[in-house]
Amino acid sequence: MQRLPPNQRLKTDFPILHFGKVPEFDKTTWDFRVEGLVDKPIRLTYDEFLALEKTVDVSDFHCVTGWSRFDNKWEGVRFSTIAKLVRPKSSARYVTIEADGGYTTSMPLSDLMEADVLFAYNFDDKPLEPAHGGPLRLVVPKKYAYKSAKWVRRLVFTEEQELGYWEQRGYSNSADPWKEERYSY
Repeated sequence: MQRLPPNQRLKTDFPILHFGKVPEFDKTTWDFRVEGLVDKPIRLTYDEFLALEKTVDVSDFHCVTGWSRFDNKWEGVRFSTIAKLVRPKSSARYVTIEADGGYTTSMPLSDLMEADVLFAYNFDDKPLEPAHGGPLRLVVPKKYAYKSAKWVRRLVFTEEQELGYWEQRGYSNSADPWKEERYSY
């Protein structure tokens, strides 16, 4: 099977691209919240988040600007683990991901429940650097990287999909690198 999506080029370094400035991380005030159409909303401190069941996943990473990086080793908590904790209501079909600095994206709940989707806090056996999304980054390997939000702080389960930062500016909402869904036309 071909690993490099159409019109992508392979990179061995890990370029840094993001909206806004890298936020400051204060472990004593940082929290992770899950709200909306769930039976059990939660608020976790950083230490509580790190205490959740962790997993290691190796996946490829595809940027909408045309580069891909293979075999990225992420450590963190699967999205499905968070979903089990909060128990989404049957009417919850989408999740809006909110990050420090005002960045948002959203996806169908079914896409986020894939086994390779996780909230990463380590990269290649080291704490995830702030420029790459530390302390907590969503990783969605089957989508372009703008769906893999950096600096995640809050999830909101919804019935209707809300367009995120880049999607409001003309980027594809489905973001499938294999179909080259870069922009909405």
